[in-house]
Amino acid sequence: MNILKLLLYPFAAIYNGVMRLRNHLYDIGQKPSFQFQTSVIVVGNLNVGGSGKTPMVEYLIKLLSHQYPTVTLSRGYKRETSGYRVAVAADTAKSIGDEPLQMFRKFGDRIHVVVGEDRVFAIPHILQEFPETKVLLLDDALQQRSIESNFSVLLTSSDRPFYNDFVLPFGRLRESRRGASRADVVVVTKCGPELSVEDQEQVKMRIQQYAPSGQVFFSYIRYGDPKALRDGYSFSDRVVLVTGIANADPVEKYCNGKFKVLRHFKFNDHHRYSLSDLQELDEYCRDHGDLSVLTTEKDMVKIDVADFEPFLNRWKWFSLPIEHTFLKDGAKFDELVLDSVKRTLNR
Repeated sequence: MNILKLLLYPFAAIYNGVMRLRNHLYDIGQKPSFQFQTSVIVVGNLNVGGSGKTPMVEYLIKLLSHQYPTVTLSRGYKRETSGYRVAVAADTAKSIGDEPLQMFRKFGDRIHVVVGEDRVFAIPHILQEFPETKVLLLDDALQQRSIESNFSVLLTSSDRPFYNDFVLPFGRLRESRRGASRADVVVVTKCGPELSVEDQEQVKMRIQQYAPSGQVFFSYIRYGDPKALRDGYSFSDRVVLVTGIANADPVEKYCNGKFKVLRHFKFNDHHRYSLSDLQELDEYCRDHGDLSVLTTEKDMVKIDVADFEPFLNRWKWFSLPIEHTFLKDGAKFDELVLDSVKRTLNR
């Protein structure tokens, strides 16, 4: 343990105490939780950083939206607007956030995408504006105790499971490991497809120390074929990779095994791209002949804007689709979610 960690430990103890008190007050009813006349499904994690929340929300959209009118609600992290806002075609990442925009562009013909920092305020507005709503998917809302959920999905990344982590600022947990007990299911994300049954059982035992009633599933990220930004582009496996996500290591590893990655332009999560970023990339591409510029779906919605049009037209841009795939028991996960929705709507 280094000196900095030792210095941070007292602050972590104070933060942990505050969060435990907050959760206790909700548990005993001293702080109110609001219940709504629709099925509320929460997707979240205990740690800060990426654990695959957006792909999981997209998985749930595909599972539910063909049966039930569905709305997604997130805060719209790093947007320049504030308050309640329903996504429309004119929106950008600046107005609603990159992840909500990504979902709107993929599923906007099937669902409504809404952003709002105050979710207790936003939900009644959603139900008034879209009274047909049967399912509300709350993105990154495990700590939103003021809303009573009907089903909670806790995600934890296989490379940094919550049971090996500590609360902020000593570690990366937003609350103690005990928070996992509120989850109906725990999904260990970003696993290798080859993860053995024995290793799965060991991880499951560790998780159920903190979530004894939660069922545990394992998933990995499946990558699709690169999707061209413009019609007629042919993909070259000489790739310049551009990412602005929480953990780019898995996508970098995949691309290195699949393509010839000439360079990786790596930015922080939710990076707001600038002209200088695109100019630097442009200069590099000019010196390296025929290539493809490959980025994530989340990054593409921020890059595909009018200001960057000259750079988008000069190079062959592609996005790399991803989706959650369960190692096993995916049908059981689906059944648990669908049963929860049916139960809630029939009460």
